[in-house]
Amino acid sequence: MKNSHFFAMLSRMKYITRWGLMNNTNSENISEHSLQTAMFAHLLVLLHNKNSDDKLNAERAALLGMYHDATEIITGDMPTPVKYYNPEIISSYKKVERIAGEKLVSMLPDDLRDEYKDIILLENKNDQILLKYVKAADKLSALVKCIEEIRMGNDEFKSAKLATEKSLHSMNMPEVEDFIESFLPSFSLTLDDISE
Repeated sequence: MKNSHFFAMLSRMKYITRWGLMNNTNSENISEHSLQTAMFAHLLVLLHNKNSDDKLNAERAALLGMYHDATEIITGDMPTPVKYYNPEIISSYKKVERIAGEKLVSMLPDDLRDEYKDIILLENKNDQILLKYVKAADKLSALVKCIEEIRMGNDEFKSAKLATEKSLHSMNMPEVEDFIESFLPSFSLTLDDISE
């Protein structure tokens, strides 16, 4: 197997900070965010599976969540208000993300590229249903960040919190509502409170 820079490049996720336009009390990098997104996506699919005959692959959802922002190693994290400002920017950014994903995949040995194409370039049509859960998990992770910042007295995140909550509710996913009801309140508590 030839020398590959793929995982050395992925290890740089810890250097890409999120929420670039916001005044943060605690910085968050895409490595931390991706782990939380993966955990939340896994849970959302498990919740789906408990209430549905249509069983989905929770482990695959976690894997997709783990890599969902990998292209930002190359592109950086574009703030949401900029990224979604208008259709032209959205379209252009999708092209840039695709090029970044192809660059990452090209760093792998030839015999591993097909497996990672499915994960990074999202070429597996069977993953489309799971990506809905990854997107919800991504938004839940953003909501947790907003809650944590507000809890630390940072009012900068109040509008982002309201917008994220609205976006989550508009997804009309019972699993998201279950998460919000069962797991979200604990993020407002202190360590002593959640340790009891």
